[in-house]
Amino acid sequence: MYKDKTICVVVPAYNEEKLIGKVIENMPDWVDKIVIVDDKSKDKTVEIAKNYSEKLGNRLILIQHQKNQGVGGAIITGYKWARDNKMNVTVVMAGDAQMDPEDLPIILEPVALGKTDYAKGNRLFTGGAWKIIPKIRYLGNSSLSLLTKIASGYWHVADSQTGYTATSLKVLQTLDLDKIYKRYGMPNDMLVRLNAANFSVRDVPIKPVYNIGEISRIKPTKVIPTLSLLLLKRFFWRLKEKYIIRDFHPLIFFYFLAFLLLGASLPLFIRLICIWVQKGHIPPINALAWMFSISIGLQSLFFAMWFDMEYNKRLK
Repeated sequence: MYKDKTICVVVPAYNEEKLIGKVIENMPDWVDKIVIVDDKSKDKTVEIAKNYSEKLGNRLILIQHQKNQGVGGAIITGYKWARDNKMNVTVVMAGDAQMDPEDLPIILEPVALGKTDYAKGNRLFTGGAWKIIPKIRYLGNSSLSLLTKIASGYWHVADSQTGYTATSLKVLQTLDLDKIYKRYGMPNDMLVRLNAANFSVRDVPIKPVYNIGEISRIKPTKVIPTLSLLLLKRFFWRLKEKYIIRDFHPLIFFYFLAFLLLGASLPLFIRLICIWVQKGHIPPINALAWMFSISIGLQSLFFAMWFDMEYNKRLK
C-alpha cells in the first residue's frame, strides 16, 4: 500500500523476454498487485512471468491474450482487472523497462492523495530530453503532443505519448473502457475521454530512459498520419459530447464559423490563382473576399481555442 491506498501496476508486454524480468524485480515492495498482460507474445515472455509468479504468489497476476490487441488493448485488460478488484490507484509501466521505478511514487502520489484524477509522466520537462530521446521520436512526440492539446482540451499537458500514468478507481469506473482506442494512440484517446468526463489531469516530470536494450516497433511515418486522423475524429467527438450534449458553450459557434470560413478560403484562393493566370491581374473584390474569409476564420479559430483553454483550466 501507498498512503493507505492499494496500488496496482499494469505491465503490458509483447515479446519482452529480455526485460520483463527487470521490470518485475525492480518493482517496489509496497506495490500490492503486479498485473502482467501478455499480448500474445511469440517469445518466452509468458514463461518468464510464470517463473516469477511462483516466487511472488498472488502478488503477481498473469493475464494472457488469445489474440494480439495492441498495447492499448493490453492496458485496458489490466484496467478492467484493477477496476473489478477495486484497486485505489492503477499505474501503467511498460514491459520494456523504459519507465524508471524511482519515478513511481512521483507519478502515483497526486492520485493517491486525491489531488488529481489522472497523472501522467512528462519526459520533455528535462532539459536533456533532446539529447536522450531519438530525434525522430522527439519531433514526432512533440507534433502529436500539440495535436493532442487541441483534441483533448488539456492545454497544460505535453508528452502525450508517454504511457507512464496513474489513474484513480473513479476514472476506471466512469469511463467505458471498451470504447478506448486499443493501439498506439491509446494515451491520446484516453486524454480526450477524460476531458469529456471533466476529470483533472496532472503532468509529472520523469526521466527519459532509452538504450537499455528495448526494441521500438513504432514507425513514425505510419503512426503520425494514423494518430493525426484519430485525433481529428476525437476532437469533433469531444466538442459534441462536452459542449453540446453534456453542456453548452458558445465556443461551438466560433469553431463552426472558423471551419466554415477557412474551408471557403481554399476554393477562393484557387479561384484567385486561376483568375491571375488567365487575366494577369486579380479583381479587388475577389482578393477582399479571400482576405475576409481567411482573417475572420483564423480569428474565430483562435477565439474558440482560447475559450476552450479557459474552460479547462480548472482540470489541472
